[in-house]
Amino acid sequence: MTTFQRIALTAFLCLEVLICVGAAVRASGSGLGCPDWPFCYGCLVPPTTAEAIDFTKLDLEKFRHKAAQHGRDPFTITAESLRAEFDPVATWIEYLNRLTSLPVSLSVLGMLLYSFRQRIRVVRWTSLGAFVLLLANAWLGARVVLSGLKPGTITLHMGLAILMQCVLVFTVWRGTENPWHFSASLKTVQAAAGLFLLVVIEGIMGSQVRELTDELARTHAGEARSVWVGELEQSLVYLVHRSFSWIIVITAGLFYFWAARPTWLERVILGLVLAQMSLGILLARVGILAVAQILHIGLSSLLVSALCLWWLGSRRSVHPTLSAQ
Repeated sequence: MTTFQRIALTAFLCLEVLICVGAAVRASGSGLGCPDWPFCYGCLVPPTTAEAIDFTKLDLEKFRHKAAQHGRDPFTITAESLRAEFDPVATWIEYLNRLTSLPVSLSVLGMLLYSFRQRIRVVRWTSLGAFVLLLANAWLGARVVLSGLKPGTITLHMGLAILMQCVLVFTVWRGTENPWHFSASLKTVQAAAGLFLLVVIEGIMGSQVRELTDELARTHAGEARSVWVGELEQSLVYLVHRSFSWIIVITAGLFYFWAARPTWLERVILGLVLAQMSLGILLARVGILAVAQILHIGLSSLLVSALCLWWLGSRRSVHPTLSAQ
C-alpha cells in the first residue's frame, strides 16, 4: 500500500467513526445538545454544569427560533428554562460529534494536498471531490443545528457522508499503479450490482424510518422504546422496509453462492448483510434500542463501502469463460 493510499484509508476510517458518533447523537436525541454553532452554549469548550454557563450572554432569539421550529412556544424559552433543561450528557455527545469531524477534515485535506504528487490523475479529482463533499457536509451540519434538526436536512447530511465514503473507497483502490482486482463471473457481478441497488433503496427507506423514530422520540418521551414498534407498524414505509430486507438476504445468498471461490470480501459482505438482518429483527421484536440503531447505521455504511470495493475490484476482471458457467 502506498503512502497516498494510507492517507486516503485514514480519511475513510475517520469518516466511519464520525458516522457512528453521528448515529449515537441521533439515537440518543442529543442533536441539540449544543443548540448553538460553532460555540456550545456560548463556550468554546462545552460546560459540564449549568452554573458554568452565562445565560445572560446567550442570544435567546436564536434559541426561541429553534423552539418554534420544533413546534414549541418560543415565549417559553427563557434563561431560567434553558438552565433547567440543560443536559450535560447530551451536550458532550453532540460536542464529540463535532470533535470527531476534525480528524476527517485534516486527513481529507492531507489527501488532497498529497494527491498533487501522484501520477494517477483521477485520484486528484476524487480527492478534490472528497474535499468538496467535506465542505458541503460541514455547511450542512451547521444547517442541521440551525434548522432545529429538520428531518430532510439530517437525511441529506447522512447521504452525503455515505457518498463521500464511496469516493474515498475509490481513491484508496485507485491510488496505485496496479489496483487490486480479482476474477468474477458475469452473474456474480450482476448479483453484486443488484445487491448494491437493493441496499441503497433499503437505505433510503431506512432514513425515512429513522425520521419516524425521531418523531416518536419527541412525542413519546419517557415511554419505553418497545412500544414504538407498534406505532411504526402503522406506517407503510416501515412495513415495506422490514419485509424488503428478506429480498436483500436472498440476493446476498445468491451472490455468495455464485462466487466459485469466495474471497474475504465476499465473506465480509455476506456477514454484514446477516448482521444487519439480525439487528433488524432485534429492533422489530424487542424495541427500538439505541445501541442497535447505532450499529445498524454503522454497519450499513460499511456494507455500502464493501460492495463498492467489490465492484471496483471485479469491474475489469469478468472472464468470458467464467461468464458462460
